[in-house]
Amino acid sequence: MGRGTGARPTLSLASTGRPDCHQDQGSLVGFELVRVSVPLIAPWASSAGTFSQRDSLLVRAVLRFRGDRGAANEVEGWGECPALPGPTYSAEYTAGAQDVSERYLVPALLRKSVACVAGVAPALAGVKGHNMAKTAFEAALMDAELVAGGVRMADFLGGQSRTGAVVADSVAAGVAIGLSGSLGELLDEVALRLEEGYRRVKLKVRPGWDVEPVGAVRERWPALVLFADANGSYGRLPMGQAAEQLARLDGYGLSCLEQPLGDDDLAGHAELARRLGTPLCLDEALTSPGAIVSALRVGACSVVNIKAGRLGGYLEAVRAHDLCVEQRVPVWCGGMVETGIARAANLALASLPGFCLPGDLSATGRFFEVDLAGPMALRPDGTIAVPSGAGLGVPVDQEAISRFSTSRTWWPR
Repeated sequence: MGRGTGARPTLSLASTGRPDCHQDQGSLVGFELVRVSVPLIAPWASSAGTFSQRDSLLVRAVLRFRGDRGAANEVEGWGECPALPGPTYSAEYTAGAQDVSERYLVPALLRKSVACVAGVAPALAGVKGHNMAKTAFEAALMDAELVAGGVRMADFLGGQSRTGAVVADSVAAGVAIGLSGSLGELLDEVALRLEEGYRRVKLKVRPGWDVEPVGAVRERWPALVLFADANGSYGRLPMGQAAEQLARLDGYGLSCLEQPLGDDDLAGHAELARRLGTPLCLDEALTSPGAIVSALRVGACSVVNIKAGRLGGYLEAVRAHDLCVEQRVPVWCGGMVETGIARAANLALASLPGFCLPGDLSATGRFFEVDLAGPMALRPDGTIAVPSGAGLGVPVDQEAISRFSTSRTWWPR
């Protein structure tokens, strides 16, 4: 099945930017859950673990529309669950996402015949947590609707924003560097990424691998926009020791230090923020717009990493963006070593104006020899064009999905 063929349905953008979701325009045909294992070019290592295969759960949503002349037209959309292979970044992991999808999410969406993105959150409200799995269904239905209506995702998300802002046509790209085996390997990796044109480098750090690598990179590239990401690894230390160790990074001009303590420790982050000169950014701790409000209120962070999967979907990510814009808090778009399916959606999200810092928006080929969607190329000026096609805006490689799939299950309405 293609992305959509035949007569164009009457789907249109309303004044809020939301596609009309009337059941006489579109109906649910079913969902397909596709588990894939995509080889990485090189193993990815962080405090959340190391893996060399991207074990991901994909969702394919199929909708049926009737065009102006009454002809039936089936359209598919794709979404990706960004959960990691194991429960090391958060409680969610790929096999768990597949299980909750099969047992609860798919049955709930089929029972209510949800055929529009606006219906996903209400239908799944009875299932606590599992934001990353829910995001995949929201993204898949959003993609299908927008493909049917000829609307690109960036324009749709911009229409959802309270800021009323015009979305960008390209976004500044940053790259994350995993934990390295040696300083030499790290410096070679950073040099390669800067030669490719990336505007920002984020270094993974942990106790014992922090001051030396950050200092070495800063010494070689004094003007580089540099982040450090601890993935909560300093939460294992007493507060005094963690603060003393992290304070040694203050002299290296980091744009932010991301999630140094545990994901439930807002009070600890607030204390750490008072003791450090480097701005703190939260990631794992921010699972909802309400959590962002709480973190900002207590001073736990001054920079926000927005990940649609962590928040439960792209609509919630837009709400988080708007909140931060209103509070004048800088944001950037985080990544989870996703395939091109989620990366295309993340580029659309990052086109909103509040994303003033380069995010984890690497080009096609950064992680995978063969990606599942794209291409998305890094321009000479260090930006990536926001996909211009409808929906995700880039072709989905059905052959690659079939090649790397480890299971596929079709759930008809």
